[in-house]
Amino acid sequence: MSVHAPTVGVVSQVVAPSPVLHTPGAVAGAPGSPDAAVAWHYGDPFGEQKAAVRAVAVVDRSHRAVATITGAERLSWLHTITSQHIAALPDGHSAENLDLDLNGRVQHHFVLTDLDGTLWLDTEAERGTELLSFLQKMVFWADAKPADAPDHAVLSLLGPQVDTLLPTLGLDALPEIYGAVALPGGGFLRRMPWPGEHAFDLIVPRAALGDWWTKLTGAGARPAGMWAYEALRVAALRPRIGLDTDERTIPHEARWIGGVDERGAVHLNKGCYRGQETVARVHNLGKPPRNLVLLHLDGSADERPTTGDDVTAGGRTVGRVGTVIDHYELGPIALALVKRSVPAGTELVVGTMAAAIDPDSVPADDVVQAGRAAVDRLRGR
Repeated sequence: MSVHAPTVGVVSQVVAPSPVLHTPGAVAGAPGSPDAAVAWHYGDPFGEQKAAVRAVAVVDRSHRAVATITGAERLSWLHTITSQHIAALPDGHSAENLDLDLNGRVQHHFVLTDLDGTLWLDTEAERGTELLSFLQKMVFWADAKPADAPDHAVLSLLGPQVDTLLPTLGLDALPEIYGAVALPGGGFLRRMPWPGEHAFDLIVPRAALGDWWTKLTGAGARPAGMWAYEALRVAALRPRIGLDTDERTIPHEARWIGGVDERGAVHLNKGCYRGQETVARVHNLGKPPRNLVLLHLDGSADERPTTGDDVTAGGRTVGRVGTVIDHYELGPIALALVKRSVPAGTELVVGTMAAAIDPDSVPADDVVQAGRAAVDRLRGR
């Protein structure tokens, strides 16, 4: 098997190595990559992916930045400045959310969970400080108190046999998608709709991270590195901010349109927030200039593309490649933002590798938006 380390065009913020990196067989992420502080694999990358799909695997994602928001107005306040409809988010529920700039470009993507009077947020390590600073500056007179929570960390459980770990977790049942339940001794478990059908995150006290790892692996969860997590994420067409997005990305391009109970981070039926004009305009009248698609890469090339490399067709730049990864079934694949006008059958090149768009990953482009239909009716078309 050819093992390729991730190649990225950005350098991550320095994060202290995870204590789980002391696990026998752990191989750290490439220096300078966003995952340098945690294990990239434990000696059998494809076996780890299979376990995450067919059995149960545990992934150390403790390099994610964690924060909290407390106060009686935490939900209604955050609702007014971000893209998701969370003003009435029930206790024990989660959602994905975006911070947009004035032009509707994505600044931050984060996951949130409200539980027992505290709103928990987690995001990419290199974006945590900037996101928290933005939130703190936007409080003004609201009863909301954003704060860093470096004493908590994220682990992920993947696979159809997660339920076999219920006794170890101290729970009677698993939550539904976007649901969350408190864990005995602190922290909570939430269910996510990706990167696979059975995906759960544990947010636990960082001091207990090693103990949780030992308990879960001792109960049958296979240690899996970020390689496994990333391969499933890419195959599921789920973008990772900063890798699969750039400074121009708008939510429609990255498949982040939806609602609390859907696969998305933008709710289309809510009040004003920064960047909403772009979201509404594209949804009602236009089309996104680019689409996030899955690329199949020619595995015979010696040199892998780097995140941020151009995607070209006939020598003309038509897109930008994001995460490049080896999948246990699909082989070398990547996510890319490609111009909407590029057909699925176009011969593409990424770096020195030939590439092809997976036709099943191309969003339908034949839907007439309500706003466009209304304009056409007014014009007598």
